[in-house]
Parts: sequence; structure tokens; C-alpha cells
Amino acid sequence: MTLQLPLALRLLVTFYTALAASQTPPQTPLVQTEYKVGQAIPVSCLNRTTDSGEHVTDASGQLVYSPFPICNETGRPLELLFGIEREINCTIDFISDPFFHLLEFYVHNDAPLTCRIPTKPLPPSPSKAEFEKGTTDLTEGQGSLSDIYTPMVVALAGTLQLSHLHVSTSLNVLVHAAPRNAAPGTIAAATAYSISRDPPTRIVIGDPLPLRFSVRWYPTTSLPSGWTGVGGHLTFSTLVYCLISAGASAAICLAYFRGVELPRRLKMHGRDRVGGIERGGLGGYGVGIGNGNGYGGYGPGKRD
Repeated sequence: MTLQLPLALRLLVTFYTALAASQTPPQTPLVQTEYKVGQAIPVSCLNRTTDSGEHVTDASGQLVYSPFPICNETGRPLELLFGIEREINCTIDFISDPFFHLLEFYVHNDAPLTCRIPTKPLPPSPSKAEFEKGTTDLTEGQGSLSDIYTPMVVALAGTLQLSHLHVSTSLNVLVHAAPRNAAPGTIAAATAYSISRDPPTRIVIGDPLPLRFSVRWYPTTSLPSGWTGVGGHLTFSTLVYCLISAGASAAICLAYFRGVELPRRLKMHGRDRVGGIERGGLGGYGVGIGNGNGYGGYGPGKRD
């Protein structure tokens, strides 16, 4: 009897363990619903035809996007880092003939360089059923659902020549994140545009294209005011400059008065007093001249 009891207990424990496991729902992988600071954000751009610049669609009519060209510096397509402001160098190694014609469309504004970034982290492996329901993209390079991706149109500036292009390769990238109290870790808007920081780069077929992105992030959808106007308003730096200038002017005037003007006035005052004594005595009252009787008097003697 003592040998059969542990065996019965073991069988009972095994039975209840199997029963509990059969009733436990399968664990689904956790899907990250928001970006973390420093998380990589892939950039993909719309495919266009080289003959007309029209966008390319797949068999289902969805716009076709491809990852941004490979950057020599990283060996990967262009990526942004959530919440990280930095300068990104992305040199496209070789400008092929089709890509050169696309650059002509972009520079001449015949067709925009339309790119996009995921609004939130993409699911790791979306299923075909989810894609058919319209809840997600089947692949990262396809689809045009606006609630999953945020557009980032790149305004690439330059000039067209007969045999080459001049491209402004320095670009500003502005990315707005949604307010944290509304949608933390979510991208709200993005744009990029060329700036005239450096002279335009001359590009022919076969050349590399050195792109330089200056990325800035904003924690809300509002832009901070950075313009004070021509002439400007009263700012703290202007006030400090005025106070320093006034203090320096007062110090110079005081030094001049005490070192030059005051000694000069004291010298003139002493000279005037000495001259007065020599001319009229002390305050105009001096020792008189004798009147002929041997007695002196105050003031000059009376003449007959």
C-alpha cells in the first residue's frame, strides 16, 4: 500500500498538469506598438518609371515602394533614429542610367521623390490574411495604407544641364512626433528639402551621389518660432548688450572726469584764488597805505 500511493499521486499530478495546459490559450508574440528613443526607422521610396516618371503599381493596384538606396557609410538603406538629432552622410555609390533619369524628374519637379516611414514599428511578419483585410501591408515595399506609413516627400533641388545635373545634396529632414499624452512613440509628419549650404554637386552617369541629411525632431506637431524679424524684437541678448554698453560708457565718463576734468578744474580754481589775493587782498580787504601821518589804516588813504 505504501508503494502504490506515490504512484497514484504522480498520475494525478500528471493528469491535472495536462488538463491545465490544454486549457491555456497559446501565447502570441508581443507586438511593439510604439517607438523607443534611438530605434531605427527604415525609409522607403515610391518606384517610378524612367520614361515618364509615373508611379509603379503591382497586380492588385497598390503603389510599389522600395527601400532607399544603399548608403556606402553603413552598407544599409537610409534609416532615421527615433528622437535622435544627427547628421547623416549617405553616399549612393553609383548613379545608373535609369536612376540618372529619375534624378532629372526629381530636380525638374516633374515628379516628386515620394518616400515614407512607418508611423509605428512594423509588425514582424504580417500574415496574408491580415493584408487582404487591409489591416497591414504584406511586405515593407508594397502598399499605400496611410495609417501605417507617414509620407516624407523629399524636395530635391538642382538644375538641369545638357550633359549633367547640378544637385543640392545637403538636405534638412524635419520629423514631428505625436504628443506623448496622445500617442507616445508615434510619428505624426515628416518632410525633407534641399538647402544651399554648399555649392551644388555636379552629377553624371556613373558618379556617386553624396547626400547629407541634417535630421531634427519636434515633440509636437507645432513648429517653434525662431524668427524675430528684420530689426528684431527686444531679446535677452539685446538687453544684456545694452546694459553692458551703458555700464562701459558710465565707467569711461567717470574715469575721464576724475582723472582729467576734476584735476583741471581744481587747478583753475586754485589759480583764480591766488590771483585774487594778489589783486585785492583777502576778499578785497587789505592793509592800507599810510596817510602821511605815519599811521596806517584800512583801505586806501583819502586824497585831498
